[in-house]
Amino acid sequence: MTLARPIEPITASDGELRDALEVADLPALLPALAHVTGDLGLLREELRVDATLMGEDQGGLTPEQQGAIRALALETLIAFRDGGSVAAPMPTGPDLRVILQFMAGGLDIDDYLPMMREELALDSDLRAPHWHKDDVAPDRPFEVVVIGAGMSGIVAAYRLAEAGVSYVVLDKNADVGGTWLENSYPGCRVDIPNHYYSYSFAQRADWPLYYSPRSELYAYFRRCVDEFGIRPNIRFDTEVSSVEYDDATARWTVCTVDADGNERTIEADAVISAVGQLNRPQLPQIEGRESFAGPAFHSARWDHDVDLSGKRVGVIGTGCSAAQFAPLVAEEVGHLEIFQRTPNWQFPVPHYRHEVPQGFQYLLQHVPYYRQWYRFWLFWKSAELLRPMAEVDPEWPDMSTSVGEGNDLLRQMLTEAMLPQYEDRPDLIPKVIPQYPPASKRIIVDDGSWAEMLHRDNVTLTTTGIDRIVPEGVVTVDGELHEFDVLLYGTGFQPSKFLTPMKVVGRGGVELHERWAGDARAYLGVTVPGFPNFFMLYGPNTNIVVNGSIIWFSECEVRYVMDCIRHVLAGRHRALDVREEVHDRFNEEVDAENLRMAWGVSTVNSWYKSDSGRVAQNWPFPLLDYWTRTREVDPSEYELL
Repeated sequence: MTLARPIEPITASDGELRDALEVADLPALLPALAHVTGDLGLLREELRVDATLMGEDQGGLTPEQQGAIRALALETLIAFRDGGSVAAPMPTGPDLRVILQFMAGGLDIDDYLPMMREELALDSDLRAPHWHKDDVAPDRPFEVVVIGAGMSGIVAAYRLAEAGVSYVVLDKNADVGGTWLENSYPGCRVDIPNHYYSYSFAQRADWPLYYSPRSELYAYFRRCVDEFGIRPNIRFDTEVSSVEYDDATARWTVCTVDADGNERTIEADAVISAVGQLNRPQLPQIEGRESFAGPAFHSARWDHDVDLSGKRVGVIGTGCSAAQFAPLVAEEVGHLEIFQRTPNWQFPVPHYRHEVPQGFQYLLQHVPYYRQWYRFWLFWKSAELLRPMAEVDPEWPDMSTSVGEGNDLLRQMLTEAMLPQYEDRPDLIPKVIPQYPPASKRIIVDDGSWAEMLHRDNVTLTTTGIDRIVPEGVVTVDGELHEFDVLLYGTGFQPSKFLTPMKVVGRGGVELHERWAGDARAYLGVTVPGFPNFFMLYGPNTNIVVNGSIIWFSECEVRYVMDCIRHVLAGRHRALDVREEVHDRFNEEVDAENLRMAWGVSTVNSWYKSDSGRVAQNWPFPLLDYWTRTREVDPSEYELL
C-alpha cells in the first residue's frame, strides 16, 4: 500500500535531467541507480560517503565527488530513458547488501541488514502481519478497542484490518490526526524530514516541503484513514474515561463519554492505547496565572479569534513550540517579550522551511525506487549518527557543559553554528548559548529564524525569573512589572502523566496510576504486569531523542502488539500478561542505560524526567535493540491466561 503516484517513464530532456541533478540528494542517488539498472559498477569507492560526515549537507561529499556523481548519474539516466525506462529485476540478497554497504559509508552493517531491508520496503511491506485471523482462529470472536486516532492509532487500525481482527477506534476529537489536529498554532510543523516522517507502508514522493507544516501532515493522516478504509471504524467525539479488566471473563470494559455527556460501555478482548505522551498541555505553575485580565492560552489550544496585531504580547517558554510560533508572532505584534528559563541548543537546518525543488521532485517521481532509497538514507543517517555523541564518559573531568569527547564535539559544532548569528548582538550571546550538555533536553531544529527574531526592534528576551502573574501582566523576581495585552504559553505538555486522565484497572482491581505512583514503567513501553491484553503505543521509555522517528517506533510497537494478539489466538488463550520479573529486569536495564546518557546525568530542567527525577520517556539504546526486541513476542516472558 502506498500513497505515492505510480512511477512514470522518464521523458525529460538531457538538459532537464542535468538541471534536476543539480538539486538532487546525491548520497541516495547512486544506490538507487545501481538498483534500478542492476549495474553495481556505479558504486565507485571514490564516490562513497564518509560515515563520519553523514550529517552534513549531501552527506559530506566534496564538490569534486558531487560533480562526478552528477556526471555519472546523467549518463546513466539518459541511457535508462532511451532504453524505455525499464527497471532491472529486484537485486538479490548479496547485491542488495553491496548497495547498502556502499550507502552506509563503509560501516559494518551485518547486524543491521535485516532491519535495513525492512525499512527500505522495496517490493513488500515486511512489517505487515504474516497471519490472518481466518487462518489462526476463524471461529473465535475477538474485539479490539484502539484509543486514539492519531499517528499511532492509525497504524494499529491498519494492521488490525490487515489481519482480519475486528476493531473500533475511539477518539475524543472530531477528526483524526491527534497532535496534528490539536496543534494549529502559527508555524507548527514537523522537525523530522517528511519523506521519513511518514508511514513505511504509505510513502509519498511528492511532499511539497522538506519539513511539512501542520496542515500538510493533517491532510496526510486524513488521507491515510480514508484510503485505507479506517474512518468507518472510528467513533469521534468519544473520550475514554476508564477501562477495567474482568478476571472471570478476561475481557475489558471500556467506559466512554461523548460530546453530549452520554456514557456508554464497550466490551473488548484487548485494548490498545494510542493516546501518546504529548497530548495534555502543561500550564506553568505560576502564582496568579488565572488573574491575568487579557487573553491567555497555551500553544496547543491556540485561540485564532484573538487578534495579535499591534498588541503587547508575552511568551512564557522557549521550547520547540515557541521556537516555531514566536518568530511569526513577532512579525505582527507591537511588542513581543519572551521569558526564557533555559536556552536551547539549536541544530542548524537551513532548508527547514524550504520547498522541495521541482527537479528533485521529478527524480523522486520518475526514477524507480529513488523515493525508497532517499527515505532510507534519511533513516540511516539519523539512526545512530548522533546517539554516540550523547553517551557519558565516566572519566570526563567536567560534566557541567559536556559529558564526553563526542558530546563536547557536538557542543562545539552547535556553538559554532549559533555564534555567527549573534556577532552584531554580543549582549545576547550569554542568554542564548546553553551551558549544559547537548542532548540533555530536546535540541531545536533551526534555520536562523530564532536569531532573526531576537534581532527585531520589537522583541525582548528576558531571562530574569518570573515571580507572579497579575492582571496587568508579569512581575519578575526583581519586582519589575511587564505589562501585556496577551499572554502565550509555550510550556509544553505533561509527558510523565501517561494515560491521564483515563483510569485503567487491571487484575485484582489494581489501578494502573496507583501502581505507577507517578513513575510510569512498562515492558518495551508496551505491556505492564497485571494488565493482560492492554497495550500501549508511545508508552514509557519509547521517546527518541537524537535518532529515528516516532513513526518508526510506533510501527515496531504495533508489529509487536499484533504478534501478541496472534499468540493469544493461535494458542487458544484468553490473554497474556507480562511477567513481573521480565518487566522489572527490562526497566533496570533502561534506567542504567539512561544514566549513561547526557539526558540522564544532566541536572538541567527537561520534560524527559518524571517528578522523581527518573527518565521515564527516552529510549537510551540503539534503534537496532528496539527493532530486535519487538520483532516477535517471546512466550516465555508472558503468563498465558
